[in-house]
Amino acid sequence: MTIPVELRRKYGLRAGVRVDVTDMKTGLLLKPVPNMKDLAGVDAGKYTHAEMVAKLDRQRRRWR
Repeated sequence: MTIPVELRRKYGLRAGVRVDVTDMKTGLLLKPVPNMKDLAGVDAGKYTHAEMVAKLDRQRRRWR
């Protein structure tokens, strides 16, 4: 598949980048899948340690 260079640059697409493909009524929707390393720290300062522990505890209870 060939994607025009302007769009590859705009959306950070390069060789080896994974994309999510969704079948839409109007055609295919391609979305780059972010690299997990790029997401490190995105929520820094958003939650306190106590809030995060409480959220994780609630999630663990639901899993059991």
